[in-house]
Amino acid sequence: MRIVLAQRSVCAALFYFSASSAGVTPTLAYTIIAQHPHDSAAFTEGLAIDNGHLIESTGRYGESQLIIRDLSSGRLLKSTLLGPSEFGEGVAVVGNRFFQLTWKSERGHIYDTNLESVGEFHYFSEGWGLTYDGHELLRSDGSSRLKVHDPHTFSELRQIPVRDGEAPITRLNELEFAEGKIYANVWLTDRIAIISPANGTVEAWLDLSPLKQLFPKPANWNPTDNVLNGIAYDPKKKHFWVTGKCWPVIYEIKVGPVPQRKRSQTR
Repeated sequence: MRIVLAQRSVCAALFYFSASSAGVTPTLAYTIIAQHPHDSAAFTEGLAIDNGHLIESTGRYGESQLIIRDLSSGRLLKSTLLGPSEFGEGVAVVGNRFFQLTWKSERGHIYDTNLESVGEFHYFSEGWGLTYDGHELLRSDGSSRLKVHDPHTFSELRQIPVRDGEAPITRLNELEFAEGKIYANVWLTDRIAIISPANGTVEAWLDLSPLKQLFPKPANWNPTDNVLNGIAYDPKKKHFWVTGKCWPVIYEIKVGPVPQRKRSQTR
Protein backbone atom coordinates (compact mmCIF):
# COMPACT_ATOMS: atom_id res chain seq x y z
CA MET A 1 0.00 0.00 0.00
CA ARG A 2 1.24 3.48 -0.86
CA ILE A 3 0.41 6.46 1.32
CA VAL A 4 0.71 10.03 0.02
CA LEU A 5 0.41 13.03 2.32
CA ALA A 6 -0.97 16.17 0.68
CA GLN A 7 -1.17 19.55 2.44
CA ARG A 8 -4.36 21.59 2.22
CA SER A 9 -5.06 25.14 3.28
CA VAL A 10 -6.84 24.10 6.46
CA CYS A 11 -5.69 20.60 7.30
CA ALA A 12 -3.78 17.69 5.90
CA ALA A 13 -5.56 15.03 3.91
CA LEU A 14 -4.37 11.46 3.63
CA PHE A 15 -4.70 9.63 0.34
CA TYR A 16 -4.60 5.85 0.34
CA PHE A 17 -4.07 3.78 -2.79
CA SER A 18 -3.88 0.09 -3.30
CA ALA A 19 -2.92 -1.22 -6.70
CA SER A 20 -4.50 -4.30 -8.22
CA SER A 21 -3.37 -6.47 -11.06
CA ALA A 22 -5.40 -7.14 -14.18
CA GLY A 23 -8.34 -9.43 -13.53
CA VAL A 24 -8.30 -8.81 -9.76
CA THR A 25 -11.13 -6.92 -8.11
CA PRO A 26 -9.73 -3.40 -7.58
CA THR A 27 -9.22 -1.69 -4.24
CA LEU A 28 -10.36 1.93 -4.41
CA ALA A 29 -8.45 5.02 -3.42
CA TYR A 30 -9.90 7.21 -0.71
CA THR A 31 -9.14 10.54 0.92
CA ILE A 32 -9.56 11.42 4.59
CA ILE A 33 -11.42 14.72 4.57
CA ALA A 34 -11.94 15.16 8.32
CA GLN A 35 -12.30 13.31 11.58
CA HIS A 36 -15.11 13.82 14.05
CA PRO A 37 -15.52 12.78 17.70
CA HIS A 38 -17.31 9.52 18.43
CA ASP A 39 -18.46 8.11 21.75
CA SER A 40 -15.91 5.40 22.60
CA ALA A 41 -18.56 3.62 24.68
CA ALA A 42 -20.74 3.15 21.57
CA PHE A 43 -20.54 -0.41 20.25
CA THR A 44 -21.49 0.66 16.74
CA GLU A 45 -23.70 -1.71 14.76
CA GLY A 46 -25.49 0.64 12.38
CA LEU A 47 -24.91 4.14 11.03
CA ALA A 48 -26.95 6.44 8.77
CA ILE A 49 -27.26 10.13 7.90
CA ASP A 50 -30.66 11.82 7.71
CA ASN A 51 -31.40 15.54 7.29
CA GLY A 52 -28.25 16.77 9.02
CA HIS A 53 -28.42 14.11 11.72
CA LEU A 54 -26.25 11.09 12.43
CA ILE A 55 -28.36 8.06 13.29
CA GLU A 56 -26.50 5.34 15.21
CA SER A 57 -27.57 1.92 16.46
CA THR A 58 -25.41 0.37 19.16
CA GLY A 59 -25.17 -3.18 20.48
CA ARG A 60 -24.50 -5.19 23.65
CA TYR A 61 -27.20 -6.56 25.89
CA GLY A 62 -28.47 -4.03 28.39
CA GLU A 63 -26.70 -1.17 26.57
CA SER A 64 -28.22 -1.19 23.05
CA GLN A 65 -29.58 2.16 21.90
CA LEU A 66 -30.77 4.13 18.92
CA ILE A 67 -29.15 7.56 18.97
CA ILE A 68 -29.62 10.79 17.03
CA ARG A 69 -26.79 13.33 16.97
CA ASP A 70 -26.31 16.63 15.21
CA LEU A 71 -24.08 15.83 12.25
CA SER A 72 -21.97 18.97 12.35
CA SER A 73 -21.34 19.18 16.11
CA GLY A 74 -21.85 15.61 17.29
CA ARG A 75 -24.20 16.89 20.00
CA LEU A 76 -26.59 14.28 21.38
CA LEU A 77 -30.17 15.13 20.45
CA LYS A 78 -32.19 12.03 21.34
CA SER A 79 -31.69 8.42 22.32
CA THR A 80 -33.77 5.41 23.26
CA LEU A 81 -32.72 2.24 25.05
CA LEU A 82 -33.69 -1.24 23.89
CA GLY A 83 -34.88 -3.90 26.29
CA PRO A 84 -32.23 -5.84 28.24
CA SER A 85 -32.83 -9.00 26.17
CA GLU A 86 -32.21 -7.25 22.84
CA PHE A 87 -28.91 -6.59 21.06
CA GLY A 88 -29.16 -3.64 18.66
CA GLU A 89 -27.90 -4.03 15.10
CA GLY A 90 -28.29 -2.25 11.74
CA VAL A 91 -30.42 0.82 11.10
CA ALA A 92 -32.00 2.26 7.96
CA VAL A 93 -33.95 5.43 7.20
CA VAL A 94 -37.17 5.03 5.21
CA GLY A 95 -38.88 8.38 4.74
CA ASN A 96 -39.62 9.69 8.23
CA ARG A 97 -39.14 6.32 9.88
CA PHE A 98 -36.09 4.58 11.37
CA PHE A 99 -35.90 0.79 11.12
CA GLN A 100 -33.62 -0.90 13.67
CA LEU A 101 -32.65 -4.58 13.66
CA THR A 102 -31.85 -6.77 16.64
CA TRP A 103 -29.31 -9.57 16.50
CA LYS A 104 -30.99 -12.82 17.54
CA SER A 105 -34.49 -11.75 18.54
CA GLU A 106 -35.82 -11.93 14.93
CA ARG A 107 -37.61 -8.67 15.70
CA GLY A 108 -36.98 -5.12 14.58
CA HIS A 109 -38.28 -1.76 15.75
CA ILE A 110 -39.75 1.16 13.82
CA TYR A 111 -39.45 4.69 15.23
CA ASP A 112 -40.53 8.14 14.17
CA THR A 113 -38.01 10.99 14.06
CA ASN A 114 -38.58 11.64 17.77
CA LEU A 115 -37.60 8.01 18.48
CA GLU A 116 -41.12 7.15 19.56
CA SER A 117 -42.02 3.55 18.77
CA VAL A 118 -44.53 3.27 15.90
CA GLY A 119 -44.33 -0.45 15.20
CA GLU A 120 -42.18 -3.51 14.83
CA PHE A 121 -41.37 -6.13 12.19
CA HIS A 122 -40.18 -9.72 12.13
CA TYR A 123 -37.75 -11.77 10.07
CA PHE A 124 -36.07 -15.16 9.99
CA SER A 125 -32.34 -15.60 10.71
CA GLU A 126 -30.17 -13.07 12.49
CA GLY A 127 -30.17 -9.31 12.00
CA TRP A 128 -26.78 -7.74 11.23
CA GLY A 129 -26.88 -4.82 8.78
CA LEU A 130 -29.74 -2.88 7.17
CA THR A 131 -30.02 -0.26 4.43
CA TYR A 132 -32.64 1.21 2.09
CA ASP A 133 -32.13 1.65 -1.66
CA GLY A 134 -35.10 3.96 -2.13
CA HIS A 135 -37.48 1.10 -2.91
CA GLU A 136 -36.55 -1.94 -0.83
CA LEU A 137 -34.74 -2.79 2.39
CA LEU A 138 -31.56 -4.87 2.24
CA ARG A 139 -30.55 -6.96 5.25
CA SER A 140 -27.42 -8.91 6.10
CA ASP A 141 -27.35 -11.81 8.56
CA GLY A 142 -23.68 -12.78 8.56
CA SER A 143 -24.01 -15.08 5.57
CA SER A 144 -23.01 -14.47 1.95
CA ARG A 145 -26.61 -13.73 0.93
CA LEU A 146 -28.32 -10.36 1.34
CA LYS A 147 -32.05 -10.52 2.04
CA VAL A 148 -34.34 -8.08 0.22
CA HIS A 149 -37.47 -6.98 2.11
CA ASP A 150 -40.61 -5.03 1.33
CA PRO A 151 -40.39 -1.84 3.47
CA HIS A 152 -44.16 -1.91 4.18
CA THR A 153 -44.63 -5.53 5.21
CA PHE A 154 -40.99 -6.59 5.69
CA SER A 155 -41.78 -9.79 3.81
CA GLU A 156 -38.68 -11.29 2.20
CA LEU A 157 -38.82 -10.78 -1.57
CA ARG A 158 -35.61 -12.43 -2.74
CA GLN A 159 -31.96 -12.96 -1.89
CA ILE A 160 -28.76 -11.62 -3.44
CA PRO A 161 -25.76 -14.00 -3.32
CA VAL A 162 -22.58 -11.94 -2.90
CA ARG A 163 -19.40 -13.14 -4.62
CA ASP A 164 -15.98 -11.83 -5.48
CA GLY A 165 -15.32 -13.74 -8.66
CA GLU A 166 -16.39 -17.26 -7.78
CA ALA A 167 -15.79 -16.88 -4.01
CA PRO A 168 -18.80 -16.25 -1.73
CA ILE A 169 -18.22 -13.35 0.67
CA THR A 170 -19.49 -14.25 4.12
CA ARG A 171 -19.80 -12.23 7.36
CA LEU A 172 -21.46 -9.34 5.55
CA ASN A 173 -22.33 -6.89 8.30
CA GLU A 174 -23.23 -3.16 8.41
CA LEU A 175 -24.67 -1.94 5.09
CA GLU A 176 -25.06 1.34 3.23
CA PHE A 177 -26.60 2.05 -0.18
CA ALA A 178 -24.91 4.87 -2.08
CA GLU A 179 -24.74 5.94 -5.73
CA GLY A 180 -26.38 2.73 -6.90
CA LYS A 181 -24.06 0.36 -4.99
CA ILE A 182 -24.24 -1.60 -1.74
CA TYR A 183 -21.36 -0.97 0.67
CA ALA A 184 -20.88 -3.77 3.21
CA ASN A 185 -18.50 -4.12 6.13
CA VAL A 186 -17.03 -7.61 6.31
CA TRP A 187 -16.95 -8.51 9.99
CA LEU A 188 -13.52 -9.12 11.56
CA THR A 189 -11.78 -7.39 8.66
CA ASP A 190 -10.94 -3.78 7.85
CA ARG A 191 -12.50 -4.05 4.41
CA ILE A 192 -15.72 -2.86 2.84
CA ALA A 193 -17.13 -4.71 -0.16
CA ILE A 194 -18.75 -2.59 -2.88
CA ILE A 195 -21.49 -4.73 -4.37
CA SER A 196 -23.69 -4.57 -7.45
CA PRO A 197 -27.33 -4.86 -6.29
CA ALA A 198 -28.24 -6.38 -9.66
CA ASN A 199 -26.21 -9.58 -9.32
CA GLY A 200 -24.27 -9.46 -6.04
CA THR A 201 -20.88 -9.11 -7.71
CA VAL A 202 -18.20 -7.39 -5.63
CA GLU A 203 -17.06 -4.68 -8.01
CA ALA A 204 -14.41 -3.14 -5.75
CA TRP A 205 -13.06 -3.08 -2.20
CA LEU A 206 -12.15 -0.44 0.34
CA ASP A 207 -9.22 -1.30 2.60
CA LEU A 208 -9.56 0.93 5.67
CA SER A 209 -6.96 -0.82 7.81
CA PRO A 210 -4.81 2.35 8.17
CA LEU A 211 -7.59 4.21 9.98
CA LYS A 212 -7.34 2.48 13.34
CA GLN A 213 -3.64 3.27 13.46
CA LEU A 214 -4.41 6.99 13.47
CA PHE A 215 -6.01 7.40 16.91
CA PRO A 216 -4.95 6.57 20.49
CA LYS A 217 -6.81 3.56 21.81
CA PRO A 218 -9.27 4.10 24.68
CA ALA A 219 -8.96 2.24 27.96
CA ASN A 220 -10.07 -1.40 27.77
CA TRP A 221 -9.49 -1.45 24.02
CA ASN A 222 -10.19 -4.91 22.61
CA PRO A 223 -8.69 -5.41 19.13
CA THR A 224 -10.89 -8.46 18.55
CA ASP A 225 -14.19 -6.73 19.32
CA ASN A 226 -13.45 -3.13 18.38
CA VAL A 227 -13.41 -3.68 14.65
CA LEU A 228 -14.33 -1.42 11.76
CA ASN A 229 -18.13 -1.23 11.56
CA GLY A 230 -20.34 1.64 10.53
CA ILE A 231 -20.89 3.26 7.13
CA ALA A 232 -23.04 6.31 6.45
CA TYR A 233 -23.26 8.29 3.21
CA ASP A 234 -23.80 12.03 2.98
CA PRO A 235 -25.36 12.61 -0.47
CA LYS A 236 -24.90 16.38 -0.25
CA LYS A 237 -21.12 16.20 0.08
CA LYS A 238 -20.82 12.75 -1.53
CA HIS A 239 -18.66 11.71 1.40
CA PHE A 240 -18.79 8.59 3.57
CA TRP A 241 -18.62 8.59 7.36
CA VAL A 242 -16.98 5.44 8.74
CA THR A 243 -16.14 4.27 12.23
CA GLY A 244 -15.76 1.15 14.35
CA LYS A 245 -17.05 -0.39 17.53
CA CYS A 246 -15.94 1.80 20.46
CA TRP A 247 -13.75 3.96 18.24
CA PRO A 248 -13.22 7.51 19.59
CA VAL A 249 -13.43 9.01 16.08
CA ILE A 250 -15.54 8.92 12.94
CA TYR A 251 -13.68 9.50 9.69
CA GLU A 252 -15.23 11.49 6.88
CA ILE A 253 -13.76 10.16 3.64
CA LYS A 254 -14.11 10.66 -0.08
CA VAL A 255 -13.98 7.45 -2.08
CA GLY A 256 -12.72 7.12 -5.62
CA PRO A 257 -15.12 6.02 -8.37
CA VAL A 258 -15.94 2.37 -8.87
CA PRO A 259 -14.31 1.43 -12.20
CA GLN A 260 -16.52 0.24 -15.00
CA ARG A 261 -16.03 -3.43 -15.80
CA LYS A 262 -14.89 -4.05 -19.36
CA ARG A 263 -17.21 -6.24 -21.34
CA SER A 264 -15.57 -9.37 -22.67
CA GLN A 265 -15.26 -9.48 -26.44
CA THR A 266 -16.58 -12.49 -28.32
CA ARG A 267 -15.31 -13.78 -31.64
